[in-house]
Amino acid sequence: MNMVDIIDQKKRGMALTEEQIRFFVQGAAEGTVPDYQLAALLMAIRLQGMNREETVQLTMAMAHSGDICDLSGIQGIPTDKHSTGGVGDTTTLVLAPLVAACGVPVAKMSGRGLGHTGGTLDKLESIPGFRVDLSEEAFLAQVRKLGVAIIGQTKNLAPADKALYALRDVTATVDSLPLIASSIMSKKLASGARAIVLDVKTGAGALMHTLEDSIELARAMVRIGQDAGRRVVALVTDMGEPLGSHVGNALEVKEAIDALSGRTGGPLKRVALALGAQMLVLGGAAKDEAEALGRLEEALQSGAGLERLRRLIIAQGGDPACVDDTACLPQARVVRDVPAPAQGYVLRMDTVGLGMTAQAMGAGRRVKTDVIDPSVGFVLHKRIGDLVRRGEPLATVHARDPESAQTAAQAIARLVEISPQQTPPCKLVHAFVDGERTEMR
Repeated sequence: MNMVDIIDQKKRGMALTEEQIRFFVQGAAEGTVPDYQLAALLMAIRLQGMNREETVQLTMAMAHSGDICDLSGIQGIPTDKHSTGGVGDTTTLVLAPLVAACGVPVAKMSGRGLGHTGGTLDKLESIPGFRVDLSEEAFLAQVRKLGVAIIGQTKNLAPADKALYALRDVTATVDSLPLIASSIMSKKLASGARAIVLDVKTGAGALMHTLEDSIELARAMVRIGQDAGRRVVALVTDMGEPLGSHVGNALEVKEAIDALSGRTGGPLKRVALALGAQMLVLGGAAKDEAEALGRLEEALQSGAGLERLRRLIIAQGGDPACVDDTACLPQARVVRDVPAPAQGYVLRMDTVGLGMTAQAMGAGRRVKTDVIDPSVGFVLHKRIGDLVRRGEPLATVHARDPESAQTAAQAIARLVEISPQQTPPCKLVHAFVDGERTEMR
């Protein structure tokens, strides 16, 4: 098989065969195909696209380029949730224990934050002692015993995707729908879950900025999963503003605990319940969305979800004291309010800018080797459409020193736009996607 022929074929807009796709994917995983040839092929794919069959074959080849987690020994239907990334998106910490408390096993491999988006593993590691590096055997044993485990992806999970993504990032080929869809779904399929709920973000802070593009991505990923024999649906949810009010690792854990304790509601809780309901339906624990939401609310009100979070923390070596007292989580040295610079209504937020502000404070990484400060971040007190009075707290920053607190406060005041004209609040769930069916919400 010849890489030049494969590149030329795709350059001319012709479909690649399964054998050709497997050849270059394995070459990417093993390092036997030069980067310059892979880069040329990625650009050809970006310009010419891939049909449905090619995209599924690319996904399966990448999924099978390394380890495949075998969840067949887990009773029930192991279910997972994946988000395309956002700011203040702490749904996993709310829905995973709730779903497990309702009898659906949650076997979740998560990632770390990079850029303006946060990572579930970084949030969990802000809980003193919490371990995300369980062996596959310990991971499976915990899901069998407790019904839920959240760990980091194994080093050899979809290695071809790691190689291709590194090249996409430096060759302006990130914005290719088949490459995005296959990258995400290859890792989900390799993780072994038999049912997957996708949370595809849309808006200024999302991978896809328009609703049309977000729905197209959701359809592509759902089709891939279903063609691979998995139960997959997607919700398209809003990222025009941070989902939760808390941004920063320990702060987001606090908000998740507050949601599970019934002390707070808001968009984070509502989106977590919407995604969790789909997980219960796919996992066979509810016949429809209405029944699933009822079961989740029962687990919330009874405290079963919060208790499952406590047991998850204990099982993975963390200190469960934070469940009863969130002050046990890492605390920032400097806490300062951000006064609203004007009176009016919140018109819009620069969600990416807010995520980058948290990153600059130490809550995220510019490069993978950066060390995270789990205590820093900020809490937003207003959302789009809310009335703001001049001088009242727009947000509260939690910083490591006065200088970074001042810098963050100035940034937040600039990134939250206030207008005399009121705008409606953001719609949280825009669409439901199941195979060829798209239902607008």
